[in-house]
Amino acid sequence: MTETNSIVENDDSKDVPVATEESSSDVIDQKDANDEDNDEKEGVEGAETAVPKKKKKKKKKKKKKSSAAGNVVGSGGVPCKKPHSRLLKDTAFTDYYVKYGQTEPPTIPVDTLFAGKEYPIGEIVSHPLPEINSYRETDAEKRANDRMQDDLYNRIRHAAEVHRQVRSYAQSFIKPGIKLADMCRMLENKNRELIREDGLNRGIGFPTGCSINHVAAHYTPNPGDDTVLQYDDVMKVDFGSQIDGRIIDSAWTVAFNPRYDPLLEGVKEATNAGIAASGIDVRLCDVGEAVQEVMESYEVEIEGTVYPVKCIRNLNGHSIGPYQIHAGKSVPIVKGGDTTKMEEDEMYAIETFGSTGRGYIVEDLECSHYMKNFHAPHVPLRLPRSKKLLSHINKTFGTLAFCRRWLERDDGGSTAVNGSTGNKQEKYMGALKNLCDVGIIQPYPPLCDVKGCYTAQYEHTIMLRPTCKEIVSRGDDY
Repeated sequence: MTETNSIVENDDSKDVPVATEESSSDVIDQKDANDEDNDEKEGVEGAETAVPKKKKKKKKKKKKKSSAAGNVVGSGGVPCKKPHSRLLKDTAFTDYYVKYGQTEPPTIPVDTLFAGKEYPIGEIVSHPLPEINSYRETDAEKRANDRMQDDLYNRIRHAAEVHRQVRSYAQSFIKPGIKLADMCRMLENKNRELIREDGLNRGIGFPTGCSINHVAAHYTPNPGDDTVLQYDDVMKVDFGSQIDGRIIDSAWTVAFNPRYDPLLEGVKEATNAGIAASGIDVRLCDVGEAVQEVMESYEVEIEGTVYPVKCIRNLNGHSIGPYQIHAGKSVPIVKGGDTTKMEEDEMYAIETFGSTGRGYIVEDLECSHYMKNFHAPHVPLRLPRSKKLLSHINKTFGTLAFCRRWLERDDGGSTAVNGSTGNKQEKYMGALKNLCDVGIIQPYPPLCDVKGCYTAQYEHTIMLRPTCKEIVSRGDDY
């Protein structure tokens, strides 16, 4: 708020000319020349009135100097800070949100920032297959159906704007030398702050993924993991936000060495091709074919060896439902496969993965991601610790994904639900394994290609509205 106040003072000072000491003396000399015929008393009175005027002008001069100092960084609602990572758009600024009146770093909850206003609308695109979908843009019934869901769209756009502001803030501190655990903590705390975390009503959609190099997905640091980001690493940052269970799932790839640019560019363009191909009545396999055609036209040279960029064929995009990150439909990133069609009012995470390795992943390394099965069976539990842990998971996370770091927070993963202290889970690994064994909790271990290769990911969430397709997570960065 200090910068905003200094801007107002600067504008006021422009309306009142500021006199220097030199200009003040010129005024006095001019008065003396004009008042030569006046009596001595008038001359004294003129001198007395000139003295306080000179002091007043000196004070205004100081005010102008202090207000100019407030124009250094991000003031006036003009973004000016560039991210450290490569291959983001030229329009990417880590303080882009100051144009909305947000502080730098962001501290105002997004619903407060946009109180009484509409949340920013995502990128609007016509549905493909114009021969059967072009009527949707003007059809009265479709437009009426669209208007009936304005409240739902507003909640989704709220979550999307939180995601944009959090990731822009994260891009300001993600650089070589940062510990991944610190990075995740800072990002997730800002996510909770800007969305005003309120248990299952609104909060984090799933744990922050920060998979590095040959690890493609589902890695986040467990307690005690001191991994540090290096200059030559390729890291996929994947996190989510949710309002009333409506999850925004979006990801980008962080790299600092320019040699990885073709890999990142190929995957990003493949994701854009998948988004362009998606729409109502489009077959899922056709989206995969569009993605593969673009991605596998790229190659990257690393240390004198040229590698083709391959689609990771057993990773997919997915439909998203309320409180259900994987809602049943899978969007392939290679040709062939499911001929099921996308339908009106569905939400999808269109994500693509490229690799310099074999283009096939397996589960490996220590598991950090877990999620309660959406259709979990009722299983009688014998272990008291399992019952206690399941009760904690039900009230804190529901069917949303969680990680071990959250269980070991003082608030057990949610201050709104559990209070700020006293709910840290201890000696829970046996209970967690028991819940996984009986099928109530599903573990999601890291997904890895062959060691030594590099993988990249880009992802956006789209809504298939009755009249158009809205890329709700699209931003100025990617």
